[in-house]
Amino acid sequence: MKLNCDMGEAFGTWEMGLDTQIMPYVDQANVACGFHASDPLTMANTVALAKQHNVSIGAHPGYPDLVGFGRRNMDIAPAELKAIIQYQIGALKGVCESQNTQLDYVKPHGAMYNQMMADNAILETVMQAVNELDASLPLMVGAVPEAPAIKKLAKKYGLTVWFEAFADRLYTDEGRLTPRKEPNAIHASYALIEKQAKQLCESGTVTSSSGKTLVIHADTICVHGDGDHAIEAVTKLRQIVDTFNQQENK
Repeated sequence: MKLNCDMGEAFGTWEMGLDTQIMPYVDQANVACGFHASDPLTMANTVALAKQHNVSIGAHPGYPDLVGFGRRNMDIAPAELKAIIQYQIGALKGVCESQNTQLDYVKPHGAMYNQMMADNAILETVMQAVNELDASLPLMVGAVPEAPAIKKLAKKYGLTVWFEAFADRLYTDEGRLTPRKEPNAIHASYALIEKQAKQLCESGTVTSSSGKTLVIHADTICVHGDGDHAIEAVTKLRQIVDTFNQQENK
């Protein structure tokens, strides 16, 4: 099990997240590529920070929506969506190469991520975009009940998929993330985050908003670095994930 975090989401002098404090605790950094957040210097600094701590670097492309932080749904034609994604991945790949490191995977951001998990046509466009640019890059997607169908679609495009679960988000009965605008969509207490992470690791399940137990086979757990409990959560989640991995390797 890996631990990932969205990073590099500052913009100019506007700061977002606690990247410097959190980077040492995670395995994977999903680095914003300039459309929903970030800028060239922020990207360069974030890549340097990840390299310093031997953290795997992923492109985190989003919709062209700086004002809405990429969290607003957009209706974009497939050809344009592919170009938007490839532009951002290419930019971060170039930053990585300039620092003698490499881009390791792709994880779409916000509304793009949620829409691709709800609409197979959008998911297929995302896969096409990655395939055309660099099919060796794994695509990080949500760990959902339809995982076998997603694997089958990824195979069509020669892609590896990594399934991701969330320690700090409430799940619906359908195995999707509860929209942020709804009550309790983000766990307000560190205790809930810890409980969900342990459940994910120990039983491969999460408890939905109505109390339903959902099977979630995840390769990586996301923790957000901008919450009230970010530092406390990520340090404890590191311990939980390490303990689980040690037990799995016995």
